[in-house]
Amino acid sequence: MINHVWGLVHHPDKEWRNISNEHETVSHLYTSHVLWLAAIPVVSTFIGTTQFGWTFGGEDTIKVSMESGLGLGILFYVLILTAVTIVGSLIHGLARKYPNCPSRNECIVFAGYIATPMFLSGLFAIYPMIWLCTLACIMGICYTGYLLYRGTPSFLGISNQQGFIISSTTLAIGVLVLEVLLAAVVLLWSLGADNTIIWNLFR
Repeated sequence: MINHVWGLVHHPDKEWRNISNEHETVSHLYTSHVLWLAAIPVVSTFIGTTQFGWTFGGEDTIKVSMESGLGLGILFYVLILTAVTIVGSLIHGLARKYPNCPSRNECIVFAGYIATPMFLSGLFAIYPMIWLCTLACIMGICYTGYLLYRGTPSFLGISNQQGFIISSTTLAIGVLVLEVLLAAVVLLWSLGADNTIIWNLFR
Protein backbone atom coordinates (compact mmCIF):
# COMPACT_ATOMS: atom_id res chain seq x y z
CA MET A 1 0.00 0.00 0.00
CA ILE A 2 2.67 2.52 1.07
CA ASN A 3 4.71 1.84 -2.08
CA HIS A 4 1.75 2.67 -4.31
CA VAL A 5 0.92 5.81 -2.33
CA TRP A 6 4.48 7.11 -2.60
CA GLY A 7 4.72 6.07 -6.24
CA LEU A 8 1.49 7.82 -7.24
CA VAL A 9 2.72 11.02 -5.61
CA HIS A 10 6.34 10.84 -6.73
CA HIS A 11 6.32 9.07 -10.13
CA PRO A 12 2.72 8.37 -11.25
CA ASP A 13 3.53 7.14 -14.78
CA LYS A 14 5.78 4.35 -13.52
CA GLU A 15 3.36 3.51 -10.72
CA TRP A 16 0.40 3.19 -13.07
CA ARG A 17 2.37 0.63 -15.07
CA ASN A 18 3.14 -1.29 -11.88
CA ILE A 19 -0.51 -1.23 -10.78
CA SER A 20 -1.68 -2.32 -14.24
CA ASN A 21 0.71 -5.27 -14.26
CA GLU A 22 -0.48 -6.50 -10.87
CA HIS A 23 -4.04 -7.22 -12.06
CA GLU A 24 -5.29 -6.53 -8.55
CA THR A 25 -8.73 -7.67 -7.39
CA VAL A 26 -11.30 -5.32 -5.88
CA SER A 27 -11.22 -7.17 -2.56
CA HIS A 28 -7.44 -6.80 -2.33
CA LEU A 29 -7.69 -3.13 -3.29
CA TYR A 30 -10.11 -2.45 -0.46
CA THR A 31 -8.29 -4.47 2.20
CA SER A 32 -4.81 -3.18 1.33
CA HIS A 33 -5.52 0.37 0.20
CA VAL A 34 -9.01 1.89 0.27
CA LEU A 35 -10.13 0.75 3.73
CA TRP A 36 -6.99 2.20 5.29
CA LEU A 37 -6.72 5.46 3.37
CA ALA A 38 -10.46 6.17 3.51
CA ALA A 39 -10.14 6.11 7.29
CA ILE A 40 -7.87 9.19 7.18
CA PRO A 41 -10.63 11.78 6.47
CA VAL A 42 -13.07 9.92 8.74
CA VAL A 43 -10.78 9.74 11.77
CA SER A 44 -9.49 13.27 11.16
CA THR A 45 -13.02 14.67 10.93
CA PHE A 46 -14.08 12.73 14.04
CA ILE A 47 -11.18 14.16 16.06
CA GLY A 48 -11.60 17.65 14.65
CA THR A 49 -15.33 17.95 15.22
CA THR A 50 -15.45 16.31 18.65
CA GLN A 51 -12.28 17.83 20.12
CA PHE A 52 -11.84 21.18 18.35
CA GLY A 53 -15.18 21.88 16.67
CA TRP A 54 -16.04 23.47 13.33
CA THR A 55 -14.95 27.07 12.93
CA PHE A 56 -15.73 29.51 10.15
CA GLY A 57 -12.80 31.79 10.95
CA GLY A 58 -14.28 33.42 14.04
CA GLU A 59 -14.09 32.57 17.72
CA ASP A 60 -17.27 30.48 17.82
CA THR A 61 -16.93 26.74 17.29
CA ILE A 62 -19.50 24.01 16.73
CA LYS A 63 -18.69 20.72 18.42
CA VAL A 64 -20.22 17.28 17.96
CA SER A 65 -20.73 14.88 20.83
CA MET A 66 -18.67 11.68 20.91
CA GLU A 67 -21.77 9.53 20.36
CA SER A 68 -23.02 11.54 17.41
CA GLY A 69 -19.50 11.76 16.01
CA LEU A 70 -19.10 7.99 16.11
CA GLY A 71 -22.36 7.35 14.29
CA LEU A 72 -21.72 10.04 11.70
CA GLY A 73 -18.17 8.81 11.22
CA ILE A 74 -19.43 5.34 10.35
CA LEU A 75 -21.89 6.82 7.87
CA PHE A 76 -19.16 9.02 6.36
CA TYR A 77 -16.90 5.98 5.97
CA VAL A 78 -19.58 3.96 4.19
CA LEU A 79 -20.30 6.86 1.83
CA ILE A 80 -16.62 7.14 0.88
CA LEU A 81 -16.30 3.42 0.16
CA THR A 82 -19.47 3.54 -1.92
CA ALA A 83 -18.23 6.57 -3.87
CA VAL A 84 -15.14 4.63 -5.02
CA THR A 85 -17.35 1.91 -6.50
CA ILE A 86 -19.62 4.50 -8.15
CA VAL A 87 -16.71 6.31 -9.83
CA GLY A 88 -15.19 2.99 -10.96
CA SER A 89 -18.50 1.94 -12.48
CA LEU A 90 -18.72 5.33 -14.20
CA ILE A 91 -15.29 4.87 -15.78
CA HIS A 92 -16.30 1.41 -16.98
CA GLY A 93 -19.49 2.77 -18.51
CA LEU A 94 -17.62 5.51 -20.36
CA ALA A 95 -14.97 3.08 -21.64
CA ARG A 96 -17.34 0.37 -22.89
CA LYS A 97 -17.29 1.72 -26.47
CA TYR A 98 -13.57 1.02 -26.77
CA PRO A 99 -12.44 -2.45 -27.88
CA ASN A 100 -9.95 -2.96 -25.05
CA CYS A 101 -12.29 -1.84 -22.30
CA PRO A 102 -11.16 -3.12 -18.88
CA SER A 103 -13.60 -5.02 -16.70
CA ARG A 104 -15.74 -3.22 -14.14
CA ASN A 105 -13.56 -4.59 -11.35
CA GLU A 106 -10.41 -3.23 -13.00
CA CYS A 107 -12.06 0.17 -13.31
CA ILE A 108 -12.96 0.14 -9.61
CA VAL A 109 -9.32 -0.65 -8.80
CA PHE A 110 -8.32 2.28 -11.01
CA ALA A 111 -10.79 4.56 -9.19
CA GLY A 112 -9.50 3.45 -5.81
CA TYR A 113 -5.97 4.54 -6.63
CA ILE A 114 -7.12 7.76 -8.31
CA ALA A 115 -8.80 8.76 -5.02
CA THR A 116 -5.50 8.56 -3.09
CA PRO A 117 -4.83 12.36 -3.06
CA MET A 118 -8.39 12.97 -1.84
CA PHE A 119 -7.91 10.52 1.00
CA LEU A 120 -4.64 12.15 2.02
CA SER A 121 -6.08 15.67 1.89
CA GLY A 122 -8.64 14.59 4.49
CA LEU A 123 -5.88 14.77 7.10
CA PHE A 124 -6.45 18.53 7.30
CA ALA A 125 -9.94 17.92 8.73
CA ILE A 126 -8.27 17.17 12.06
CA TYR A 127 -8.44 20.94 12.65
CA PRO A 128 -11.68 21.75 10.79
CA MET A 129 -11.36 25.36 9.73
CA ILE A 130 -13.57 25.76 6.68
CA TRP A 131 -11.02 27.69 4.59
CA LEU A 132 -8.22 25.23 5.40
CA CYS A 133 -10.33 22.17 4.60
CA THR A 134 -11.55 23.80 1.39
CA LEU A 135 -7.98 24.56 0.30
CA ALA A 136 -6.88 20.98 1.08
CA CYS A 137 -9.86 19.62 -0.84
CA ILE A 138 -9.02 21.74 -3.89
CA MET A 139 -5.42 20.52 -3.80
CA GLY A 140 -6.62 16.93 -3.53
CA ILE A 141 -8.98 17.37 -6.47
CA CYS A 142 -6.23 18.93 -8.60
CA TYR A 143 -3.80 16.06 -8.03
CA THR A 144 -6.57 13.50 -8.43
CA GLY A 145 -7.32 15.09 -11.80
CA TYR A 146 -3.63 14.90 -12.71
CA LEU A 147 -3.52 11.18 -11.86
CA LEU A 148 -6.69 10.65 -13.86
CA TYR A 149 -5.38 12.41 -16.97
CA ARG A 150 -2.02 10.65 -16.77
CA GLY A 151 -3.38 7.19 -16.07
CA THR A 152 -6.50 6.89 -18.23
CA PRO A 153 -4.89 6.51 -21.70
CA SER A 154 -2.48 3.74 -20.66
CA PHE A 155 -5.02 2.05 -18.40
CA LEU A 156 -7.71 1.90 -21.08
CA GLY A 157 -5.31 1.42 -23.97
CA ILE A 158 -6.62 4.44 -25.88
CA SER A 159 -5.16 7.61 -27.37
CA ASN A 160 -4.39 10.68 -25.28
CA GLN A 161 -7.23 12.56 -26.96
CA GLN A 162 -9.76 9.84 -26.13
CA GLY A 163 -8.31 9.61 -22.63
CA PHE A 164 -8.73 13.37 -22.20
CA ILE A 165 -12.44 13.12 -23.03
CA ILE A 166 -13.06 10.27 -20.59
CA SER A 167 -10.90 11.88 -17.90
CA SER A 168 -12.72 15.21 -18.19
CA THR A 169 -16.13 13.55 -17.95
CA THR A 170 -15.07 11.36 -15.04
CA LEU A 171 -13.52 14.28 -13.18
CA ALA A 172 -16.58 16.50 -13.69
CA ILE A 173 -19.01 13.84 -12.46
CA GLY A 174 -16.60 12.75 -9.75
CA VAL A 175 -16.35 16.30 -8.41
CA LEU A 176 -20.15 16.51 -8.45
CA VAL A 177 -20.35 13.28 -6.43
CA LEU A 178 -17.75 14.69 -4.05
CA GLU A 179 -19.66 17.94 -3.60
CA VAL A 180 -22.87 16.05 -2.82
CA LEU A 181 -20.96 13.84 -0.39
CA LEU A 182 -19.34 16.78 1.37
CA ALA A 183 -22.61 18.70 1.56
CA ALA A 184 -24.33 15.67 3.10
CA VAL A 185 -21.50 15.17 5.59
CA VAL A 186 -21.41 18.82 6.66
CA LEU A 187 -25.19 18.82 7.07
CA LEU A 188 -25.15 15.62 9.12
CA TRP A 189 -22.29 16.78 11.33
CA SER A 190 -24.08 20.09 11.88
CA LEU A 191 -27.23 18.26 12.91
CA GLY A 192 -25.14 16.11 15.21
CA ALA A 193 -23.88 19.23 16.94
CA ASP A 194 -27.41 20.32 17.81
CA ASN A 195 -29.06 17.06 18.87
CA THR A 196 -28.74 13.28 18.98
CA ILE A 197 -31.27 12.38 16.30
CA ILE A 198 -28.68 10.99 13.92
CA TRP A 199 -27.08 8.87 16.62
CA ASN A 200 -30.46 7.30 17.45
CA LEU A 201 -30.64 5.97 13.90
CA PHE A 202 -27.71 3.68 14.69
CA ARG A 203 -29.32 2.13 17.79
